[in-house]
Amino acid sequence: MAAPSHRRSLRKRRTLAVSAAVVAAGAGAGVFVMNANAGAVDLYHQTLAAKDGWAASGTGTTGGAKADSAHTFTVSTRAQLVKALGSATDTTPRIIKVKGTIDANTDDSGKKLTCADYAAGTGYSLSAYLKAYDPSTYGRSKLPSGTQEKARAAAQQKQAKNVVLKVPANTTIVGVPGTSAGITGGDLTVKGVDNVIIRNLTFSATEDCFPQWDPTDGDKGNWNSQYDAVTLRGATHVWADHNTFTDAPHFDSATPNHYGRQYQVHDGDLDITNGSDLVTVEHNRFTDHDKTMLIGSSDKDSTGKLRVSIHHNVWKGIVQRAPLARIGQIHVYNNLYDTTTVDGYAPLYSINSRAKAQVVAQANYWKVPAGSKIAKLLSGDGTGSIAGSGNLVNGTATDLVAAYNASNSKKIKTTVNWTPTLTAGLETSAKNLPTELATTTGAGVLK
Repeated sequence: MAAPSHRRSLRKRRTLAVSAAVVAAGAGAGVFVMNANAGAVDLYHQTLAAKDGWAASGTGTTGGAKADSAHTFTVSTRAQLVKALGSATDTTPRIIKVKGTIDANTDDSGKKLTCADYAAGTGYSLSAYLKAYDPSTYGRSKLPSGTQEKARAAAQQKQAKNVVLKVPANTTIVGVPGTSAGITGGDLTVKGVDNVIIRNLTFSATEDCFPQWDPTDGDKGNWNSQYDAVTLRGATHVWADHNTFTDAPHFDSATPNHYGRQYQVHDGDLDITNGSDLVTVEHNRFTDHDKTMLIGSSDKDSTGKLRVSIHHNVWKGIVQRAPLARIGQIHVYNNLYDTTTVDGYAPLYSINSRAKAQVVAQANYWKVPAGSKIAKLLSGDGTGSIAGSGNLVNGTATDLVAAYNASNSKKIKTTVNWTPTLTAGLETSAKNLPTELATTTGAGVLK
């Protein structure tokens, strides 16, 4: 079942609603962008356009557009950001303008904190941990327990208190143009709240100092880390727009192996789990990362939720999960996937549909190196669906599902139980996406 086509130009897609009264009340910094239909619009008070993906459903996504001057903040340090975020249960509309790059691994005075600082006083050391849970002596049948595992968990909790930044409802967080705005080492967590906007930020080097060894994960075990650059857990009406996500400057290729497995300090870039719903992810750049976007925390996540629109993003140097989708209704359209190996990140697949996910992949463009197998652009468990049309591989129309199914026993289904209608900006042809998205995605584009 193919999704219907709705033609609007990329430029006209940027119709964003804002009232004159709200702009006047916001005490903004006088930063504007041009809107094709509405003239100059205050960047900090922009709201999601009508029909712009699932986050436009129902009440739409307005973030902190109604914030008064007392709840409009400009921040440039972690301590200032924490103060501006306030209580995770406070629903007062707020606008937070991020100026420059904020290092989440700093204390309240701005002092840089290292992994050694978090480990201090816990009794944890990596060498002791490796000795305690060496599979040759500890075995592979159970998770680590005992003194060193408790110490690792305590050290991890100390880091979490610094780097996990909880976002309350009715919040807009926007990078100030021209300041290289972003958060390094942090995890913006949107948990159990509604109506959040995150824009124009570079998220880099989100790293767990204390990954846990799980000998039961897969055939050979794995190191599993905490912290996504942006985490949505039970969140609703979230708009993530014009952000850049990267592991830089610390790539996976530089991390050692322990027990024969990579010591993985990175988790997700933007994970949408635990019954999150009504999310639009657009005009972002995802680069230099492995497990990029998870939709659904397990095969038993919330049925009837996990409705996500993903459009006009660039994915380059991505290993997998672009996205990995479970259960929900996901519209993936007008994205550019460059599957060239970058900084050691070699692609496994782009889109994974599993646990009865209902994915519509429409008018996306894949740039694939010579000799690569088209069948490996998708993945699935035999229960998920991917419908849609107009997908191009190196400029040629390609039935990606047919290519996958011809090479795999667990077939991806080709029909879905829904038809996308919130499709503002959908371009039925993907041929110009490599040129268009080169200059219109990621942090630093909005003015």
